Amino acid sequence: MKSKRVLIVDDDEDICSNIKDILDDLGYQTDIAHDGRSALDLVDANRYDVVLLDYSMPGMDGATLHQQMVLLQPEIAAIMVTAYAQGDGAQRARDSGIQRVLRKPVDLGELLPLIEQLSNSPIVLVVDDDPDFCKTLWHILRERSYRVSLAHNREDGVRKALDANYQVAVVDLSLCSGQTDGCEVLQRVAEVNPAIRTILITGHREEAGEVLERCKANGLDDVCFKPLDVEALLHKIELGSIKMAQPDSGTS
Repeated sequence: MKSKRVLIVDDDEDICSNIKDILDDLGYQTDIAHDGRSALDLVDANRYDVVLLDYSMPGMDGATLHQQMVLLQPEIAAIMVTAYAQGDGAQRARDSGIQRVLRKPVDLGELLPLIEQLSNSPIVLVVDDDPDFCKTLWHILRERSYRVSLAHNREDGVRKALDANYQVAVVDLSLCSGQTDGCEVLQRVAEVNPAIRTILITGHREEAGEVLERCKANGLDDVCFKPLDVEALLHKIELGSIKMAQPDSGTS
């Protein structure tokens, strides 16, 4: 199994080195950055499962840095450490989609299980040309400890489907000017990983019958109609994450 990759961002070199040594011994791949610019360069060049961020750093605080990181890699899970876990900065961090905020000095008995949990949390690919919908669903799923990757068109959706290990794909049927581009994305996703759960979103309940049959023939698992019932969608996503977690769910 491929090692999980963790980025540690803190201007305190000793803290970075100590945490890196511990995570390396546990089998993680780790990188270190001591400022925001270096961290963004690493995120731009590498795929990470988890980033551990200090809030108080010169030049760019951890919450601002995280906002920049998710533009490059929306699916990265994030943990913030701060001396003021109940302060305004911690709330900014939570509002930006950081899953957990821990108080300094960090309790390794709390940090290490959290890194393990987040690095193994399901990844959902959302493909929709509505940026507001993507942002809303991203926050909802992050609050439930999912990692979420976003794509806004057919080409980006297909590229990302080929580039990462997703448990669930949520795809809008009409990605551009009423075309049924979502079907092509779903087909490519199913080709790459037949075990992935695919969910189609459409606002055309009556008109979509023939298209849905074609999508089902290409691996579609489920459909959600607009206006969207978010709880119903979350239930379908949960079914997908359970399915992929089962030992016999993959292909041989």
